[in-house]
Amino acid sequence: MPRADAGCTLRAVAVAGTGTDVGKTVVTSALLRALRGLGVAAQAVKPVQTGVSAAGGVRDGGTGGMPRRGDAGTYASAVADMAGASSVPPAAALRTFALAASPHFAAAAEGVCLNAAGLAEDIRGHWARLSPPAELLLLETAGGLLAPLNARETMLDLMACLGAPVILVARNELGALNHALLSLAALRRRGLALAALALVEPPREVREASGPAILEENIRYLRERLRADWPGAVMCCLPHVETLGPEGWSLLAEQLLPLAHSLRGKPAPGFPDTSDDLEGRDHAALWHPYASATRLPPLETASRSHDNRIVLADGRELVDGMSSWWAAVHGYNHPRLLAALRAQSGRMPHVMFGGLTHAPAVTLGERLLAAMPAGLERLFFADSGSVAVEVALKMALQCQQGRGERRRTRFLAPRGGYHGDTLGAMSVCDPVTGMHSLFAGLLPEQLFMERPACRFDAPFAAASLEDARRILAERGDEVAAVILEPVVQGAGGMWFYHPDYLRGLAELCRRAGALLILDEIATGFGRTGRFFAAEWADVRPDILCCGKALTGGVLSLAATACTAAVAGDICRDGRVFMHGPTFMGNPLACAVAGASLDILEENRWQAQVEQLERLLARGLEPCRRFSDVADVRVLGAIGVVEMKAPVNGAALQRFFVERGVWIRPFGRLIYLMPPYITPAEDVARLCDAVFRALEADAWRLPV
Repeated sequence: MPRADAGCTLRAVAVAGTGTDVGKTVVTSALLRALRGLGVAAQAVKPVQTGVSAAGGVRDGGTGGMPRRGDAGTYASAVADMAGASSVPPAAALRTFALAASPHFAAAAEGVCLNAAGLAEDIRGHWARLSPPAELLLLETAGGLLAPLNARETMLDLMACLGAPVILVARNELGALNHALLSLAALRRRGLALAALALVEPPREVREASGPAILEENIRYLRERLRADWPGAVMCCLPHVETLGPEGWSLLAEQLLPLAHSLRGKPAPGFPDTSDDLEGRDHAALWHPYASATRLPPLETASRSHDNRIVLADGRELVDGMSSWWAAVHGYNHPRLLAALRAQSGRMPHVMFGGLTHAPAVTLGERLLAAMPAGLERLFFADSGSVAVEVALKMALQCQQGRGERRRTRFLAPRGGYHGDTLGAMSVCDPVTGMHSLFAGLLPEQLFMERPACRFDAPFAAASLEDARRILAERGDEVAAVILEPVVQGAGGMWFYHPDYLRGLAELCRRAGALLILDEIATGFGRTGRFFAAEWADVRPDILCCGKALTGGVLSLAATACTAAVAGDICRDGRVFMHGPTFMGNPLACAVAGASLDILEENRWQAQVEQLERLLARGLEPCRRFSDVADVRVLGAIGVVEMKAPVNGAALQRFFVERGVWIRPFGRLIYLMPPYITPAEDVARLCDAVFRALEADAWRLPV
C-alpha cells in the first residue's frame, strides 16, 4: 500500500447500524448527496458487500469503474442527477460475495477469510489510490455492529482498526431505544467517537403498529441521551420516502445537512488529530522520558494498537519488539483484559485503600503470593515499579529498626543494576550510569559491589562472589539489605548472569544479617523462561518487587511482598509501615491484573517464551559476523545485540520505523523483548531489521 503522507491521512466516517435493514444505505446515500451539494469531494464505500453476483476480491470503484450493483449502485443513483458536483467517483465496493449472509459466512463460502486489519488496509489503499483524491470516505458497514468478519472479529473491530467516528443508524420503531443504547454502549467500550445518531422513520404500517407517541418519545429520549453522553454528536431524523428519485434524495439530504456541515470542517468532531498536529503540539507542551526539552526527540504518532502491532496515525503498522517497555506480554487490546477493565469500571473504578478493602485487591494479593517464591506472606500494592522499590527499601529499613539494628541504614547493590528513577530507587542503580552525579548530595550514598561476572550460559565462577563477600565482611553491620535483579540485569545493560551467583549471594546475606531484596519488575511473569526469575536459583528472598507485566501493559500497578518475619519486625511495639499511595490497590488495575494472571495460569506462556527464545537465538545469530558487535545473547523472550560503542538511538528509531518495526535501542544495546504472542514471521522480521541496521551502519553516532 502506498504510504499516505500527512496531507493524505485517511479521513473517513463509518456508517453503522443497530442491526440489519435499519436504513444504513439510505443514510449513506443521502449524506453523500448532502456533502457533494456542499462541494465536498466525498465517496461512499462498501468495504464488504454480500448478496451480489460477483465473487470475492477487491473491486475498486476509484480506478476500475463505478460499480452499479448492490449498495454501491444505490449510492451512485442518489447523486446521478448532480452532474459536475465532483470529479471523484461517487461509489465503490471493495470486497463482494455472492451469498446473502454475514461477511464471515459469505466469505467462507468462497474460501476467503476476512480480517479487520486486512479490510482496513484495503480501505487505506483505496483512499491512497483515488485520483482525483477524495476529501472524505463514507464507509457503510455490513449488518449490525457485531456482524462477524471471522470467528473472532466483528464489524466493530474493523471500525476500531480505522479509528474513524461513527454514524449510528437505527430504525425508529418499538424496541429502538434498547437497540440504540446497546449499540452506543458498544461504541463507547471500544473508544469510538460518535459523529451522529440517525433515526430512520419506518414504513406507515410499522409506524401505526408502534404508535406515533412511542416514536416521538424515542426521538425525545435519544436526543436527551446524546446531549448528556455524547456532546457534539448530531441527531438526525429521516422521514420515510416511498420513491427514491431526485426529489426523494433531496428531501433526505436536506435532513442531513447539519451532519454534512459538521463533517465538512477540518478537523471535524470525532476525527483523530493528524500526526503533524500532534507532534507539533507535543513538542510545544510535553517532555518525553530521557529526552531534552530543547533538542526535541524524533516522534511517531500512535493512533491505536492490536495484537503485537502499533498502528501509526498514517496507517502504517509496526511490529512491536518492546512490549511497551516490557509490560504488554499478551500483546495489545487483549479482549479478556479489556473485558475485566470494563466490568470493574462499571462497578467501582477506584476507592481509597485506607480503611477499606475490595475483592479485586484481596483476590489478586492471594494469587500473587501463591505464585511467588515460598515464604512471602504479606503484599503491599504500589503505583509503579519505582514506587515498589521505594516500598522495599523502606520495609528493609523499618525491619532492621524493629530488630534494634539501627546502624543498618545502607544498601548494597551490584554495579550495572537499574531499579527506577525515584530517589531511593535511583540511589541503588548503577553509580555511573544511574545518574548519581546529577543528583549528588540529594541521593543517599549506598554501597556497590562488582557486577556478577559469570555468564548465564557459562560454568559458574565462584570468584564472582568475592567482592560481595569482602564488602559484607567489612561493612555488613551497615547493610540493611542487598538489592538486585535476579539473573537478568535489565535497563542497566541486559546482562544475564549465572543462577549460582544468586544462590551464593543469598547465603552471604543470611550470614551477614542483611535482607535480600529481589527486583522482579522486569523479569517477573515469565520473561526469562521462569514465572519469576528467582526460580532459576530456587532462592527465597525476604522482599520481592514485581510490576510492568503485572497488568499485561493495560494499567500501572506494582507490588512488594515480604516474609512474615519482615512484616512482624516492622510492626513491633505497635509500629506501622509508613507508606500509603493514594491509588494503592486500585480496583481497575487489580481486576485487570487478575485477568492477566488468568491468561498466564493457562500456561501457554511457557511454550510461547520457549519458541521466542529459539527464534531470537536463530534470528540474531547472523549479527555476530559484524566486527562492531561485542556480544549476542538470548534468554527466554529477551534478545540482545551488544555493540562495542554507543548506538545512535534517533537514527536507529527512524531506520526501524521505515522497516515496519518498533525497536528502541539504548546505550550500546539493540535489544528485543517482544510480546509473548508474537508469531514466528514477526520475530524473523524484527531480527532481520536489526541485522539490516548493522549491515547499513545505521547504528553509528555521527563523527
